[in-house]
Parts: sequence; structure tokens; C-alpha cells
Amino acid sequence: MSLAERPRPSRALRALFAVPVIGWIARDLMMGGRENFYYLLVALVTLWIMAVATWGLPALTLPALVMVPVIMITLVTITVGK
Repeated sequence: MSLAERPRPSRALRALFAVPVIGWIARDLMMGGRENFYYLLVALVTLWIMAVATWGLPALTLPALVMVPVIMITLVTITVGK
């Protein structure tokens, strides 16, 4: 599919793409190859390891603390059956 044949992204998506670092990553994930997702995962894991090396135990436990509401909502959704 050539560039001229692609549909134009929505205004919100174009605004996201305009944000310097996050927009570049989002554009690569949406329009790039499949390997870009794995590069992002490696970068996020590396950032987490560097945060643990810098700040120690708080950086290790905060992601788990953030996941508590997500898991709770998941369990409630599974229980309700929707």
C-alpha cells in the first residue's frame, strides 16, 4: 500500500503523533514492522531495571502496586461474565 492510498489518521491520532518522543514510538508501533513492538518491550524492561538499580525497592514494588486495580477489575469482569 503506497502512502497516497493510506487513509488519513484522525485528528486525535495526528495530535498524538505530534508529541516528540511518545508520538514517534506510537507511529512506529502503528505503521512500522512487527519487530517495533519487541524493541519497545526491551526498552521498557531496560528502563525498569535502571530504575530498580537507581531507586531500589520502591521502583521494584510500584509497578505491582499499580497492577492491583487492573487485576481487581479483571477478576470482577471475569466473575460477571461480560
